[in-house]
Amino acid sequence: MITNDKSLVSLKHKIMEEVARLAWKDELDEDHKQQLVLDVCPGPLASYRCCVYKDRELVKQRIRLAEGKNPNPSSTSKNQIQILSPACEECPISSYTVTDNCRKCMGQACQSACKFGAVSIGTHRSHIDPTKCKECGQCAKACPFNAIVHLERPCRRACPVGAITYDEYGICVIDEEKCIECGHCIHACPFGAPASKTYLTQIIKAIKEGKKVFAMCAPATEGQFGEEITMGSLRQACKELGFTDMVEVGLGGDMTAAYESEEWSEARAEGKKMTTSCCPAFINMLRKHFPDQYRDNMSTVVSPMCAISRYLKAMNPDCVTVFIGPCIAKKSEAADKENTPENADYVMTYGEFRALLRSKGVELKPCDDPYQESSIFGKRFATSGGVANAVIECMQERGEDTDGIKLKKCAGGDECKKALLLLKAGKLPEDFIEGMVCEGGCVGGPSKHRTEMEIMKARKQLLDSADDRKVLENLKNYPMDKFSMFRDDIIHKTWIEGKEDKE
Repeated sequence: MITNDKSLVSLKHKIMEEVARLAWKDELDEDHKQQLVLDVCPGPLASYRCCVYKDRELVKQRIRLAEGKNPNPSSTSKNQIQILSPACEECPISSYTVTDNCRKCMGQACQSACKFGAVSIGTHRSHIDPTKCKECGQCAKACPFNAIVHLERPCRRACPVGAITYDEYGICVIDEEKCIECGHCIHACPFGAPASKTYLTQIIKAIKEGKKVFAMCAPATEGQFGEEITMGSLRQACKELGFTDMVEVGLGGDMTAAYESEEWSEARAEGKKMTTSCCPAFINMLRKHFPDQYRDNMSTVVSPMCAISRYLKAMNPDCVTVFIGPCIAKKSEAADKENTPENADYVMTYGEFRALLRSKGVELKPCDDPYQESSIFGKRFATSGGVANAVIECMQERGEDTDGIKLKKCAGGDECKKALLLLKAGKLPEDFIEGMVCEGGCVGGPSKHRTEMEIMKARKQLLDSADDRKVLENLKNYPMDKFSMFRDDIIHKTWIEGKEDKE
């Protein structure tokens, strides 16, 4: 998790770890939770906010998030990203502020430009009343000295779809009709006000009940913990935690690439443009902001996470599947069982995974397990261009001529929006869009464990040691006829019905 606020990270991780520790001991009752609040904020002095009482309220809300609940007990929101009001209250309310450049000029252009009476002339400079300001920006435009600046709050600046506004008290409000749950606002906010629900207690409960619980590690995982921590290391740690086993989701990348390549071939023959279907934030952007393109141009193939979950559930009925990766939006994908049935049951970020490890005293260690189920192409799904390259590889493995295919590789919310606007306007020159809302791809996800440069350096060493198996040959080792690879509910049901008829 990358942020400049070490105390913020420490608080979030400490609470998750302690909640998980209570869950392992079956002590997650109100008395123990209240004691946790007092242990974190003993008082009488505040540690994080203006007073110990606000500190304690913040910890209470974070405990609820750690249990997979909304921070406000009365809230019915289904969004995975929630706002912690005690944290947001510390953020400056006014977006426009007057700097020392103000000359308090006789023209008073700023005051004249304001239609809401928010600007007054003070003793030394103009003043903007945040309770009256409507953030129209007319005062800033009118000032001849450029003395009024627009201080955009970091959460709003980080949101690629304009889903963040503020109420009359300056508290952040997420428009759930617009929010794509990418999680960029979470790590942009220096106060830790936006935060996501976590499901450590549910995962622990499933393990303690003796259910078959499978971990699924994202392709972006290789390199997150250094060059000595391999997929075999992660598999060993997951088993020590009580997971039945771990499967690398790069295998799901192979599955997705194989099926998407067939769709791309058909679309190419018809002159139809298509988008990939792996990044959940990109899919949310399509569904909420470009519904026609979501219906007409998006691949119907499921994401690698969903593919592995369906594979595991086909082989192990009633098992529980848990995805581990750098992505916040994966939580929204897992929760959307209507559009993607049999998807992962729970999602953990790397920070949450590390908190779970600490809660049980498990460490990630180098090991000799040469575990690999994915081709190198599935492993590279984590970086920008990886999905498209894997799809092209599958086309070539089938003997198809791929010369002349034009690809649009988008990494970052703005790039994705720009490409989709061109697609909507019928002016996209490329044939296919690979959309990833995080810059650099999944390795640049909001919950990455290290800097992207550190991750890529370690990844290179780990991926260089992988074997050179081909995608389609690799999939012959797996029962692809036992589960559906289609996202669309109608196609999925048709596949199920066809499977039942054959049986």
